[in-house]
Amino acid sequence: MADLVSYGNADRDIEQALIALKKGAQLLKYGRKGKPKFCPFRLSNDESSLIWISSSSERSLKLASVSRIIPGQRTAVFQRYLRPDKDYLSFSLIYNNGKRSLDLICKDKVEAEVWIAGLKALISSGQGGRSKIDGWSEGGLYLDDSRDLTSNSPSDSSTSAPRDISSPEVSVSFNTNSSPKSYRPENSVHSERSHVALDHTNMQVKGSGSDAFRVSVSSAPSTSSHGSAPDDCDALGDVYIWGEVISDNFVKVGADKNANLLSTRADVLLPRPLESNVVLDVNHIACGVRHAALVTRQGEVFTWGEESGGRLGHGVGRDVIQPRLVESLVVCNVDFVACGEFHTCAVTMAGELYTWGDGTHNAGLLGHGTDVSHWIPKRISGPLEGLQVASVTCGPWHTALVTSTGQLFTFGDGTFGVLGHGDRENILYPKEVESLSGLRTIAVACGVWHTAAVVEVIATQSSASVSVRKIVYLGRWR
Repeated sequence: MADLVSYGNADRDIEQALIALKKGAQLLKYGRKGKPKFCPFRLSNDESSLIWISSSSERSLKLASVSRIIPGQRTAVFQRYLRPDKDYLSFSLIYNNGKRSLDLICKDKVEAEVWIAGLKALISSGQGGRSKIDGWSEGGLYLDDSRDLTSNSPSDSSTSAPRDISSPEVSVSFNTNSSPKSYRPENSVHSERSHVALDHTNMQVKGSGSDAFRVSVSSAPSTSSHGSAPDDCDALGDVYIWGEVISDNFVKVGADKNANLLSTRADVLLPRPLESNVVLDVNHIACGVRHAALVTRQGEVFTWGEESGGRLGHGVGRDVIQPRLVESLVVCNVDFVACGEFHTCAVTMAGELYTWGDGTHNAGLLGHGTDVSHWIPKRISGPLEGLQVASVTCGPWHTALVTSTGQLFTFGDGTFGVLGHGDRENILYPKEVESLSGLRTIAVACGVWHTAAVVEVIATQSSASVSVRKIVYLGRWR
């Protein structure tokens, strides 16, 4: 979507912004207690209220009660964890005579422009066309120091105090069955369209007009121990890294005309927050030798590190120093990932397995039946058709997976019998470990030249059948 604030047909752009607001988006919400957390926000169909889900309850704020919009992070709530690097993605809705604020951060610049432009139009129309966006003018940004927003009692519209619940400005509907994933509009006429939009609750317009460096909100100091239990459950997924990591410094190698920029590495001796140019709510993470991958709660996959043979999945041969979205998997709703040395695997919520990376090692590393490298994820079919993958793990040269029915499959380099098929042959497709057929595999792990699996065995004790779990080793393990 174009920059709605700067140019274009004003009426058309505002209409597009309001459509986007009604579809909804995952916005990062700051509050009095606990860490910032993602909540699904949307504009009501009658354009009178802003609605969101927080702590298993539906909440709403009447826009008629909003006195102004403040861009940036200038309220008391934001001051608790001031993040200047995300100032241009942030805004606050001020209501209750300037005593309350709803403080939000968008995912990128385009999303922020859409939300601010749409809300500005609605709030302005309620005052006879007079703009109530505070801090923006034709000449740039200004401050109104007369407002009462920096007191020592920060609050926001989602606080569950009794006076807020009964307030005409803010309403709360408790529903123990509701959650961000089950969030639905109140008007059934639009339910089908909204269902599609909210299944991808991190709705965004792809692409950002800014390359500015920003740090993941994961780096915000955690106060979850002081928050309420529901807030803690919905809190942002933090990521910390340490060890040898790829850095944002580059070394020029070769003559000027043919010089290559090689990324350097640095030793991080203590855990530090993962740096990212987008806000990440992380659910799962995996590390390879020189790259890493993570999955957000919204089912998106991000990878970063040293590129080699396509293992990052971005389709380009460049190192990536910060998590970057694997765009080809956006529609797949990924559950978890695994990293080998030269390849990466992802399993979707539907139990499908995708692999990508360097396939030129004559080892069947990717499980597609060839030695071709795949620079973007490709789904494995064949032997896995009709089966649901429950877990996957990678060694440097082979991969093992467990299905939902407890079958164990392996593929890749068969040196030392690591695949468990009774020989040392490479396997180009996933193949079931027949010696364990009939037993239920619970878990599997891959080393360099060995594999270990936990299987469930039925044993008879005193004429009674008892389920016993045992460890099975494959390959050279000692």
